[in-house]
Amino acid sequence: MEMKLKNHIISDFCIITDLDGTFLPHSKIPLAQDLLAVRKFEQAGGMFTIATGRTIQACQQYLDILEMRHPVIVFNGAMIYDPASGEMPLLKVLPEQAKQMTETVLQEMPHVGIEVLCEHQTWVIHNTQIEQEHVKICGIVPEYGAIWDVAGKWLKVLFSMPPEDMQEFVAYIAEKNYQSQVDFVGSDKKFYEMLPTGVSKGSALTAYRELFPDRKYIAVGDYDNDIEMLKAADFAVCPANAADSVKEISDLVLTRTCEQGAMGELISGILSGKIII
Repeated sequence: MEMKLKNHIISDFCIITDLDGTFLPHSKIPLAQDLLAVRKFEQAGGMFTIATGRTIQACQQYLDILEMRHPVIVFNGAMIYDPASGEMPLLKVLPEQAKQMTETVLQEMPHVGIEVLCEHQTWVIHNTQIEQEHVKICGIVPEYGAIWDVAGKWLKVLFSMPPEDMQEFVAYIAEKNYQSQVDFVGSDKKFYEMLPTGVSKGSALTAYRELFPDRKYIAVGDYDNDIEMLKAADFAVCPANAADSVKEISDLVLTRTCEQGAMGELISGILSGKIII
């Protein structure tokens, strides 16, 4: 018998979650209690998937751990990727002028780390200490080279810097008026990302609905790059560690952080009827 959830059954719902800072703790190792909760949700008929700024390569280990059977949103919404078939139902690419913008940033802001993310490979263009740490955390093997060496379609560019430099960098990008040609979003206190115009996790969720139109979407996120997805969902949730900007637009702020099993709290609450969607 399928479980009831207010006026719906569990199989009506899809939980779509951010990874870093939401589903993943600082260690980047999923908590056992969260994984168990996901299994219970799926066994009850629910659908579970992820929406991340990571590349396919950088989230592959989690696709394996979760035994992901459904398409996922990657590159902060520039791609929907189906791990079962390898197909990409959605693919958005940066315009050619993104290369010149990136080169200008490299010349004028030499303290900023730069990654160019393509469909199947990450290129490190300026390898700062923060870049080295980011590559290690993501568990990827990047290519290293100049901007004009990058092979593949550009899906996004990640700029990295110490948090105290972020405000200056955001002001620099605004002064250049680059937002008239591409979009930008903060994905962490240390990361600012260039994306194709109109691309976000929210726009990708809108496209995702066309693949599974009968589902109600519960989105979970913690940072600015999750806001458009939370707005596009039927129900928006964030962990206790979420940024204030995210808490303000969420339907539910959980009592647990990503370190304490926020996903387990959400799913347990749904299955027990304590959380009403």
